[in-house]
Amino acid sequence: MDNYCGANCGSCPNKQNCRGCKNTCGSPFGGKCIAAEYIKANGADAYKQFKQQLLGEINTLLTKQGAPKAQQLYELTGKAVNLEYSLPDGKKVKLLEDKNIYLGTQITTPESGICYGALADTSFILLCTYGVNGSNPELILHKKISK
Repeated sequence: MDNYCGANCGSCPNKQNCRGCKNTCGSPFGGKCIAAEYIKANGADAYKQFKQQLLGEINTLLTKQGAPKAQQLYELTGKAVNLEYSLPDGKKVKLLEDKNIYLGTQITTPESGICYGALADTSFILLCTYGVNGSNPELILHKKISK
């Protein structure tokens, strides 16, 4: 598929539901795509620089949590990463939009069985932990990014 970010759309597990990036002006699943929006507004080189800057900020936050550093950020559909977190009052909440595309990564720590997840767009960074297949997710941090 023709896209803005250079992702390998042929290997995407959601390709059967995708309407195409350029065909939809950057909304292949009906929501916002961080890559398409950033590249259309600022260019591909600026997007690469933004991803590197964001990765550095995420790694600083992960290090403060005692987690390993992330190597790369990937474009991920909200539907694939929108975990349901328990609030202190017992309510459960999802913080992402299933139809949006975010930047994120997973860091697995085999010795503890815990995975760290990092997700972001241009307005926030979210860090969480979870077990196998997203079980028992726990929100560590939800930070607004200042522009």
